[in-house]
Amino acid sequence: MKRVRSLHRQKGTEVVEFAISATLLFLLLFGIIEFSVALYDKATLTNAAREGAREGILFKPQPRDLSAEDAAIEQAIRDYAEHYLISLGGPAEMAISVARSDPGMSPGSDVTVTVDYSYQFLLLPGFVSSLGEILELSATTTMRAE
Repeated sequence: MKRVRSLHRQKGTEVVEFAISATLLFLLLFGIIEFSVALYDKATLTNAAREGAREGILFKPQPRDLSAEDAAIEQAIRDYAEHYLISLGGPAEMAISVARSDPGMSPGSDVTVTVDYSYQFLLLPGFVSSLGEILELSATTTMRAE
């Protein structure tokens, strides 16, 4: 008789234990997903900066139109990011800067391309307020014109 009463008192404990452990499990799972997407976006920004730098060191006959070349570099970066960047909040807003060691682009001069992007978390900031809502990602690539 005593054993039957003891079993009735423990009724529902599995549900409570599952609720506690499932919350932690889902938080861990979504944290892994969020940071994996952020890491993937960082690698994508690095590759986009490389694509832009490659566009910048291409040989072009003189006289060179640097503003048109900068526009081509930015377009190459945006095209790459559009295809590969995971931005679930809409189109990716990136800040792109191009710097040249020699405006004439003589052989041996460098082109430095910097891409800044604000990654917005999807779910985690609601649970962990210390993360903030935005993670600033940046990629810089320097290539030499041969």
